[in-house]
Amino acid sequence: MLVVIDPGHGGSDPGAVYNGRQEKDDVLRLGKAVGALLEARGVDVVYTREGDIYETPFKKAQDGNSVGADYFVSIHRNSSEYPNQYSGAEVLVYSDSGVRRELANNILEGMEKAGLKNLGIDERKDLVVLRRTQMPAVLVEAGFINSDKDNETFDRNFDELARGIANGILQTLGYPVYTSSSASATADMWTDAGNMGNAGNNDGTDGGSAGNAGNVGSARNNSGMNGGGMSGGNMPSSDDMMGYGVRGEERFYDESAEIFNEPGTRSCNCQCPDVLYRVQVGAYRNKDNADRMLNSLLIDGFPAFIVFDDGLYKVQVGAYRNLSNAIAMEYKLRQYRYNTYITTK
Repeated sequence: MLVVIDPGHGGSDPGAVYNGRQEKDDVLRLGKAVGALLEARGVDVVYTREGDIYETPFKKAQDGNSVGADYFVSIHRNSSEYPNQYSGAEVLVYSDSGVRRELANNILEGMEKAGLKNLGIDERKDLVVLRRTQMPAVLVEAGFINSDKDNETFDRNFDELARGIANGILQTLGYPVYTSSSASATADMWTDAGNMGNAGNNDGTDGGSAGNAGNVGSARNNSGMNGGGMSGGNMPSSDDMMGYGVRGEERFYDESAEIFNEPGTRSCNCQCPDVLYRVQVGAYRNKDNADRMLNSLLIDGFPAFIVFDDGLYKVQVGAYRNLSNAIAMEYKLRQYRYNTYITTK
């Protein structure tokens, strides 16, 4: 059996942040610990990331499909508008039925044994890693990162939490599960130098869009998704390459078009920093609004991500060294009726 473990976020997308604690770090450590326990039981595991890098949710789903995985488990931590507002673990699924429900319930039971309140299963048809995967997929919310109680449980009972999630997967697969004394996934099992930086975003405080310079913030959602979006935005890694093409009737990004670096890096030995052009589609004070816009763009096939800057969640697409490529991307976005402008911030 082959299981994809997807630690959410990564790179310059920290996910949810609370008092300097970043979701991307917690879930990478937890995802690797879960994967190690699965591998020790003879399960084949593929990770969508093993370091502090970014991949789009769409690419993660496609990677899972391409390796023929039997299950896809995306690991995240939840967040709420106010600190300590909520507490507990939940599992998101595309449809609450069949093996998805069985897998979700088994994982929830394991997290509950580790000390997290069981908040149940939530059906979500708008999330790319649940919608685009061809195998049963679940998205695990391992407690609220802005809950002091959940963070204490996460840290104190880390081994039990990793074992609980792993046991939920093993039980669904029909593999032997771990007892409380038969496995350890201690925090220092996985230490990746450089993966624990502290750059982050904060929860928004109002529901309105702050708008773009010269454009009022876009509110398009062509998929009719009026619920909450994904738990965080994303920024491409320096190894990503992007272009645009058509395969049959499917729009996709051709990875031969242009290589680009993350903001603040240089591609040459000169002393001047690269200027990277990005197309901005919206800027919001409320992260849920930014998430909804992000989801719409990702489902339309655009390499979108969120950056937090000057108190705003900015939804942007692409990062190009050549202005002409950014202009071409802006044209494509406007064909989809997104309001846009080009920025270097």
